[in-house]
Amino acid sequence: YFQQAFNNVMFGPWKKIAEGYGKMVLGYFGKTPVEPDKSVVKLASEQLGLKPTKEHAIDIADKDESKSLKFTRELLKKEGIEPSEENIFIAAACKEKGIAFLKGEGKVNIRKKSSNAAETSAPTPRAKTPINEKYSVTVNGKKFDVEVADADGKAEIKSVKPASVAHMPPPELSPAKTTGGSGEPVKSTLPGNVFKILVAVGDSVKKGQRMFVLEAMKMEIDVNAPKDGLVTSIEVQQGQTVANGQILAKI
Repeated sequence: YFQQAFNNVMFGPWKKIAEGYGKMVLGYFGKTPVEPDKSVVKLASEQLGLKPTKEHAIDIADKDESKSLKFTRELLKKEGIEPSEENIFIAAACKEKGIAFLKGEGKVNIRKKSSNAAETSAPTPRAKTPINEKYSVTVNGKKFDVEVADADGKAEIKSVKPASVAHMPPPELSPAKTTGGSGEPVKSTLPGNVFKILVAVGDSVKKGQRMFVLEAMKMEIDVNAPKDGLVTSIEVQQGQTVANGQILAKI
């Protein structure tokens, strides 16, 4: 539900069905507690290319060879990882991310306390400095210069005057630098990390074909080709952090 709520906010209501949510309403995880809305089921079927099903979820899983113990053991062996029960669970549950984690190549975005006593010791309190600051404040379209001063250790507004100096507009952001190639840019649809690059320079792509998979908020978001054509450049690397609207490739 969170994944679909996130997509509804980022891309517009029901413009992009999250894979997990879509499979749920289509019946691939079993019967839902409440019958899903037929219009949502139709959208999920169209966007994911799957038909609604009433087949038992365990039977569906049994047909998928990639979910078998044999497949996971062979995958671990291929990657040079011990096929212990713990490693099998991690690889089966997290797939590529699990393999990267077991190989020590995955990003662990967890803050750790330093073992260095000097770093963990309490910081030396800094002496308080008197407050004497000036700010520009806009209220109902009118700008004011506000002066704040120290009064017995507390901030107190000293004066408020209409702004007398025109404020400069914020500088324009420079366009993102690219590594070369010409054509129509394929842009990131939100800030996140480049999880997968599914094409290479020179590849022929069709409109709507998956080119990249971004990772954000623990979700995977596809970036598809906006038109038919040839990939003339790849502007990012796997694992790179990208901003919303950043150029990923050109067609």
